[in-house]
Amino acid sequence: MSGRVYRLHSTLELPLEDVETYFENDPDLPPEIADIDITRRNNTLIIKAVASDESLSKYTPTAQLKASVSETRVYEEEPPRPGGPQWGQEEEEEIPSELVEFACFKGDRETVLQNTALQYPMFLVLRDIARQAEKGTLTAITELDGELQATRIVEGDQRPASIEVVETPSKESNSGNGVNWRDNKFIS
Repeated sequence: MSGRVYRLHSTLELPLEDVETYFENDPDLPPEIADIDITRRNNTLIIKAVASDESLSKYTPTAQLKASVSETRVYEEEPPRPGGPQWGQEEEEEIPSELVEFACFKGDRETVLQNTALQYPMFLVLRDIARQAEKGTLTAITELDGELQATRIVEGDQRPASIEVVETPSKESNSGNGVNWRDNKFIS
């Protein structure tokens, strides 16, 4: 399988425990990836591909996913909003809550998906993680065997996405190019 990742933008957030459980359950990895190495450095989670191809030098940096880890207080029910004076009222009951660590895969390709060796197979791993996320989106333009593909996952659900090639006249040249997002379409 040969593929490339041209554009990628992610705002995915999911509990760190869910990410760890996903990899503990031996997910189906692309054939180019023999294993995954997960490292945590302070508030950064690094998920690195271990190549199946033994001819790939051990010094070649393989693709890795990078997420920031943050703690968020999660309430079992919606906390009450203060409204009006609180004078003389009885002490309110504390709403049960807990601190949950979240893995936040946020940013563009260079921020979330680093290094080029095994980049497309590692994108497929990120796409599978995005299907587990309840919060955030993953949008991407990739190429597989000469075919461009659009990916859009919103809060764990695969959504329709397409790529439309357009030509826009500009003053500097006869045509301009770039990628724009419009509803559920990528325009490049």
